[in-house]
Amino acid sequence: MNWYMAVIKKYTDFSGRARRKEYWMFLLINILVSFVIGIIGAIIGDSRGLISVSLSGLYWLFIFLPSLAVTVRRLHDTNRSGWWILIPLVPFFGAIILFIFTVLDSDPNTNTYGPNPKLAPEPE
Repeated sequence: MNWYMAVIKKYTDFSGRARRKEYWMFLLINILVSFVIGIIGAIIGDSRGLISVSLSGLYWLFIFLPSLAVTVRRLHDTNRSGWWILIPLVPFFGAIILFIFTVLDSDPNTNTYGPNPKLAPEPE
């Protein structure tokens, strides 16, 4: 949960680097929270699912900027421009390419986006 909160705290920080663990832990917790919100919305929702849609929509609005920021920082960690976040606009192959970029290991040295985040202490 610390990784999730660390990303939320840096929700508009598009500079710097995010290591793989930060990115994937945020994504995992984000999926779990979305699942729980969907279940809660289904339980308390009405027959048309308006509350469920509202809860999911509010969460999506809340998490949109932090998700973009951590993805851009993850691309920076692999020494790529944040503009690569637009590659999924290329049908089919774009999403695969972005996935591969997020799975790749960090640039071990200081790059144009900052020092290696693996050398920094983990969030508590």
